[in-house]
Parts: sequence; C-alpha cells; structure tokens
Amino acid sequence: MKAVVLAAGKGTRLRPLTEDKPKVLVEVDDRPILADVFDTLIDVGIDEFVVVVGYLKERIIERFGDEYRGVPITYAHQRKQLGLAHALLTVEEHIDDDFVLMLGDNVFRANIQDVVNRQQETRTDAAFLVEQVPIEEASRYGVLRTNEYGEIVEVMEKPDDPPSNLVMTGFYTFSPAIFHACHLVQPSARGEYELPDAIDLLIQSGRTIDAIRMEGWRIDVGYPEDRARAEQRLRELDGRATAEGSNTPADADAGSGAEQAIEEGDATET
Repeated sequence: MKAVVLAAGKGTRLRPLTEDKPKVLVEVDDRPILADVFDTLIDVGIDEFVVVVGYLKERIIERFGDEYRGVPITYAHQRKQLGLAHALLTVEEHIDDDFVLMLGDNVFRANIQDVVNRQQETRTDAAFLVEQVPIEEASRYGVLRTNEYGEIVEVMEKPDDPPSNLVMTGFYTFSPAIFHACHLVQPSARGEYELPDAIDLLIQSGRTIDAIRMEGWRIDVGYPEDRARAEQRLRELDGRATAEGSNTPADADAGSGAEQAIEEGDATET
C-alpha cells in the first residue's frame, strides 16, 4: 500500500525554527519529524511514499532523496496552499488503489495498524483514526459524528458549536473515490478546498467510512511547545525522561545531496 504524506507547509507557528527549513524537517528528539513519519508508516507495511512538498521543497529532497530505508519516494509539488483536498489532487496520477494519508507534522504512537487493517480486510471506502478531546477544544479540529455502527455520518471543519468531541487525528485510509470528491469541492469561507467537505461528499454518495478509536497518543507539532511535549513523550517511552523534563536539542539537518525530479502540480499547509 502507498502512503501520501503532506509535507508542504511553511510552519509559521514554529518560527524561528522554520525560517530556513520546512516544518517537517524540524527535529524532534534529534531527528526530523518526517523521518519519524516514514518509520511509523514502514512499520504498518507501507511500500511506497508519495510526498507533497512546497515550502523549501529542495531541503526535503536533499535530505531524503529518492528512497528511505529502501522504500521509494515520489515527490509532488504543491504550488499553492489551498487546502488539504487541493493537496490530495496533486498526487492523483500516482495513486490507483487504496492508500494511506498522513500529515507530515504528526508524531504517532498509536494503533494506526488497525486503520490499515480495516481498509484492507473490509475494502471500506475510507477509515480514520479518531480521538476524543475535551468538548471545549473540539472546535480546533475536524469534528465527526458517527452512527451506532461506528461509521462516520458527518464531518465539520472547525465548527463554532461542535456536535461532538470526536475529532480527526491526521491518519486516514482512502480508496481512489476520494479524488472525485476532491474535484467537486468548492472553496470554503477561508478560500480553501477542505478535506472534510470532500469526505462529506463521499458520505452523501453512500460511501462507507469507518471510525477507529485511537489507543495511544499523537502530537501535532504545530508550536514549539508541541515539539517539547513530543520529545518528552518519546523519552518517556525510552525511559530517558528526567524529573526536569526534556531539553530541546538544536536543529541540524544533514543533507544527503541526492537530487530528485519533482512531479509538478498544485495544492496545502500541513
């Protein structure tokens, strides 16, 4: 199964760390976030990466080249950040079967294998890893409603009045049907082509989307404090955490020098 990784964002909330690098190259526990993403995906059986790049894309290409741990990498260029649905369309030509979609700035230590297994075993149209958060925080995320069978029946992007505290986490599986839905999406009030709008179109067309409750944890590294929190959690797993907490290491990216042609396209901030 292929994995699409969204890695085009500028990471403005992580500045000054992202002034000279895309946020997926910001280091967490002495390694780029994107390397952790790749390792996580390899562990669940991914055999090819399709990476959407944009801001300072050359840094990513120089760092990782055309493969990672023997898994080939194809790059798709996101020229404009116009929403996640728009980003997905940049990889359409590279996908012809079910695939994983993962945001390139998330650190997961959770049951993502369950999501992949659900997609492969039942041939559902999509499956999402979902998380319960305090209701007062739900408006920061894509919010979900499910039916009695655990199927997603509605998705709303950052609603003012969330109908539930169940939210998307940044790990999904899809069939190629998602691309047709992305083509039909209209710009939102903020001028972006929203992935939740494409998902709603799938639901309205009768497609089945399963919700898998998260076991474990994940951290969206959007702010410097998220980076420190992710480092602390990883060190706790390895038994390296101290009573004083973790120290944030200096970022130092070692480029591989590899060159890779970029597939041209359009597409979003991750």
